[in-house]
Amino acid sequence: MKLIIQIPCLNEEATLPATIRDLPREVPGFSSVEFLVIDDGSTDRTVSVAKKSGADHVLSLGSRRGLAFAFQRGMEHCLALGADVVVNTDADNQYCARDIPRLVAPIVAGQVDLVVGCRPILGHPEFSFLKKILQVVGSWALRLLSQTNVRDAASGFRAYTREACMRIFLYSRFSHCMETLIQAGNSGMRVGSVDVQINAQTRPSRLFRSIPEYVLRSAATILNMFLLYRPLELFLSLSILLFACAGALALRFIYLIYFLNTPEVGRTHLPSLILMATLSILGGLTAALGLIGLLIRNQRRLLEETLFLLRKNKQA
Repeated sequence: MKLIIQIPCLNEEATLPATIRDLPREVPGFSSVEFLVIDDGSTDRTVSVAKKSGADHVLSLGSRRGLAFAFQRGMEHCLALGADVVVNTDADNQYCARDIPRLVAPIVAGQVDLVVGCRPILGHPEFSFLKKILQVVGSWALRLLSQTNVRDAASGFRAYTREACMRIFLYSRFSHCMETLIQAGNSGMRVGSVDVQINAQTRPSRLFRSIPEYVLRSAATILNMFLLYRPLELFLSLSILLFACAGALALRFIYLIYFLNTPEVGRTHLPSLILMATLSILGGLTAALGLIGLLIRNQRRLLEETLFLLRKNKQA
């Protein structure tokens, strides 16, 4: 059994040595443990520092492609290197490397395909109250969308089986955390979680510059995931809302004309009827979009399964 610990990096020459130094070279259940650094177009000495610090493999992407792209390419490279299990961690050393044996233990026991290391969100000393609330709400939304029970959906400290790596196909460029969890839950993978500890913050997050930017990008990602994985539910909900508004206008018109029976001179309520008809048409079109989205989702699943089989045959 080979374990590869991958570290996506972008200008991490200051924090990378400590991150690699803390990683374990021996993990129960594995005969070998190797380190892979994915360089996402760094302009500093990240590559040379990674080699000097003990990284077994360095994958340079050549230009900045984004965290999700670097994560995906790292997964593919780990498969090519013969990894049986892949652990992903951050280059800023925020996750405690001593928790890696605990992280991979459920996979070694054959219980799950993907394990998420859950941070103590509410007890996180460096998270503001607002960020804690946003993390809790965001994780709840991801649990609903992914049909999993992971408490910390934003955690990038994860372990994947070889087959799970083959089934990951990312569409987002922002981050891999949400989409991999949603994809795992919707493809029938066994997903588990373990509690992990965190180290002191070494630098601010580079995924976003402020809380509003984080909220907007996260909301956009969740909406995009709904469009990709739950199009029928999303558009059908909008369709029901539109039909409900049209129905309310119809009831109002009937009440004014037939029950109140006090028509005003020159008033025909024609605008309300036009709005009701417009909302009804929009409701029907939205429902049709949901059906089209469902067909596209099913086609995408067939393509993903085909790509998975191609990857599996290639690695066999």
